[in-house]
Amino acid sequence: MASKIANRNSKKSDINSIASDKSLLKHAVRALRFSYSPYSKFAVGAAILKSNGAIYLGANIENASYPLCLCAERTALAHAHISAPGGKIWSIAVVCSSEDHPIPGPAFPCGACRQVISEFEDKQGAPIRVIVGMKDGSQIKSFDSIKELLPHSFNGQFLK
Repeated sequence: MASKIANRNSKKSDINSIASDKSLLKHAVRALRFSYSPYSKFAVGAAILKSNGAIYLGANIENASYPLCLCAERTALAHAHISAPGGKIWSIAVVCSSEDHPIPGPAFPCGACRQVISEFEDKQGAPIRVIVGMKDGSQIKSFDSIKELLPHSFNGQFLK
């Protein structure tokens, strides 16, 4: 279920003031509890802010056959898309945690997740802000578009 942080008539600037990067990261931390990571003990949580002010969560889901694992970013994107197909994604925040060892810094979306975020960015014709940080709210890094992390994406133009 999505949590609301603003009404549907809010403008992007209003939402950004309400849901700062740190605030969205707190939602991503909340998503960590949904992680299923019995093999790596590396939990990842993601939170997406959509233009309607709703926040959608995602968490990584592992499988003994590692290639079948689902990343938190992609589960959050699927959750947001299925729950509210209209509207734009304004930002996605990602945090990670490990039961086995200290995390040296924020984890960035993997290449596959960057590609999928890029697809949504292209589809909506507007940038998606990417925010990463530590579980304790430190070391926050943000990017105004996935293009900063994936400047040469593969897209639908190659398939025409």
